Amino acid sequence: MDPECPSRVVLQRIGDKWTPLIVQALKDGALRFSALRVAVGGITPKVLTQTLRTLERDGLVARAVYAEVPVRVEYRLTPLGESLLGPLDAIRDWAETHSRKILDARDAFDAATA
Repeated sequence: MDPECPSRVVLQRIGDKWTPLIVQALKDGALRFSALRVAVGGITPKVLTQTLRTLERDGLVARAVYAEVPVRVEYRLTPLGESLLGPLDAIRDWAETHSRKILDARDAFDAATA
């Protein structure tokens, strides 16, 4: 719980809105920017670019540029990024198992406070 603990930075990264979705989208292999944007859904090009740069900086994603016309750029998980798939799968499984209970609790709370 120490504000200076390095794990806080990591937890902020993997707990943001887009990182888990991008990591999941890349689990089956490299994707180009446009295919990644479609796979994630709802993310703007600007936010996708920013998130990919951060993930690359953190060593979770690798960017490969191919000298073709037009230039081809692909993104893939690094071994460190692949190691995140297990924990994210566990969180996704938990969310899928408990989402109905959470939505019911929200409805009950909102009804009680309305």
